[in-house]
Amino acid sequence: MMDFIADEALSPADEAKYVNAYLPLVHRVVKQLSWQTSSVMDKEDMEQIALMGLLTSLRRYGHPDEQFGAYAAQRVRGAVLDELRELDWRPRRLRQKSHKINDAIREVTRKLGRTPTFDDLSQQLSITAEEYHEYLLLDCARSLESLDELLGEDALHGSLNTRSLEDEMVISGTLKAALASLDEREQLILTLYYQQEMSLKEIALVLDLTEARVCQLNKKIAQKIQCFFQK
Repeated sequence: MMDFIADEALSPADEAKYVNAYLPLVHRVVKQLSWQTSSVMDKEDMEQIALMGLLTSLRRYGHPDEQFGAYAAQRVRGAVLDELRELDWRPRRLRQKSHKINDAIREVTRKLGRTPTFDDLSQQLSITAEEYHEYLLLDCARSLESLDELLGEDALHGSLNTRSLEDEMVISGTLKAALASLDEREQLILTLYYQQEMSLKEIALVLDLTEARVCQLNKKIAQKIQCFFQK
């Protein structure tokens, strides 16, 4: 699905009608992203940004059809994530801690020849389980941003005004190959997050996993997909 330029502008009455009809979509996206935004943006502000994302979607798309929901969900989520990037939403303390843990993970991995467990890292860094969980959530947020950039409308499809048809076909084929490389559980996580619009907490409950484990799997998914686009 490419970027859209509506053939006919919506009337103010139509805009109001469709915004009201798609408010549940806005609420779902806000709920989905709230776990990673609460420290820097309150719910009301996020809902306003999401609503503007919905309105922009309607003005670009025109009268909604059965495909509009998926298009709008990407746009609305992208509007919120763009605002978060501008706010530099990750607290400085968490950014510094993340760098230290990343360094420790690389060092311990070299020593042990495997991915370290929390126990391995706690001996190296003297961190608590709560601090490690906080790090995983932060790391997961970065992975989700990367996935949104790879799977989002602008990143993958753009407009035929900026990409040739040949480029579009190459990108589409690469994405299909990347998704096919994922195992069944990884594909299910993407489906639950992007199509069912579940939060990570809800996905963890569905799969009977911890949020930390879902975060680890999200990072793995992002890395797998990125590898295909770097070839």
